[in-house]
Parts: sequence; C-alpha cells; structure tokens
Amino acid sequence: MGQIVLPLVTGTGAPSRIVVGNANRAVVEALAVAETWPFRTAILFGPPRSGKSLLARWFAENGAGEAIDDADRIDETELFHRWNRAQESRTALLLVASGEVGQWKIALPDLASRMGAALHLEIGTPDDEMLGDLILIHAEQRGLALGADAAAYLAARCERSHIGVERLVAAIDRISLERKAPPTQGIWREALEEVLGPSEPRLL
Repeated sequence: MGQIVLPLVTGTGAPSRIVVGNANRAVVEALAVAETWPFRTAILFGPPRSGKSLLARWFAENGAGEAIDDADRIDETELFHRWNRAQESRTALLLVASGEVGQWKIALPDLASRMGAALHLEIGTPDDEMLGDLILIHAEQRGLALGADAAAYLAARCERSHIGVERLVAAIDRISLERKAPPTQGIWREALEEVLGPSEPRLL
C-alpha cells in the first residue's frame, strides 16, 4: 500500500495521522492554498467518519486559518458574525458541514449568500488503495496485527466507505479477542459476513 499521511498533534488514544488518497487528495491540496479561496472561505462536506474534523484540525494546527467544525449546527447569526470577524482580520475560514454539497440549507439570507460564494470541497468514495491504507491505520490504532495482504484482501470486499472500514476493523478486533487468536483469514471472513451480511456477493 502506498500510504500518505498527515501528522496531527493529538492526545492519548486520538488518531495521529490522516490517510490521503483519491477521496480527499483534492481537498488536502485546496487546504494548502487557503489564500486562493473566494473571500478566504471554504466549506468541507463529506460522509460520516470520513476525516472532516481531522482535516479541519490539521488545517488549524498548521496556522493556515480558523476551522469551525459542525458549522451547519451553529446558530446562523453567530456563524455570520464569525465570518465577518474572519473577513476583518483577513483570516482564512474553513467550515465543516455534514452530508453532500448542496444539503446545507441556510435560512439567513446574508449568510446564505456568503456561503454560496465560498469554495465547496467534498470528500468522496475511497478506492481500493485508500481502503487498504485506512484498514492498516485503524488496525494499527487498535494494536491489531494486519499486514498488506490482509488489507488488500479486505479492501476488495469491504464496504467502500470510511465508516465501513472502521466497523470492519472493529469487528475483526472483537472476534480476534473473543477467540483469543490472531486475526487469520477465517476471522477476516467472519467479520466481513457480520458487517456486510452472509449473502453479500462480494464475499465470494
């Protein structure tokens, strides 16, 4: 696997790296040039557990600007004021929202016009290579012994999403602990069947 990672300053037990692959490479490249964003504002969209918050932390920790997580859940008037303050200080502002581009419906007209003019970024679907890298990172964080062969086998069969990988590795870890056995191919298959269902065609 050709793993590319971004370091994070984290507390104990928190993810310390971000896997960069086909699903988020364009996002990472855009975060590196915040000075080119319209009104120095960007909105990051993406599915659950896809690393939006980690990317926002990486952006802020590197001094590129201010990041606001769960921006779509903040009071719209307060968010508008924070946007204005960022404009006054000429600070790049990264907003993180759930779901896909276009799903964030803003009622406040002034805020809606500003957000409509912002750069919209979106994390997509991981390919096999990125899925394999994600599997290895999640396994490493759990102290689970999975190698490149395991990652390739699982990536070809697992759900093609960040959250699907997380659930699969958690299932492998739990089954391995219950059996008091290392995670062999039999355990990989059992975890796949548990997460996807035994009749899933990709298990063949």
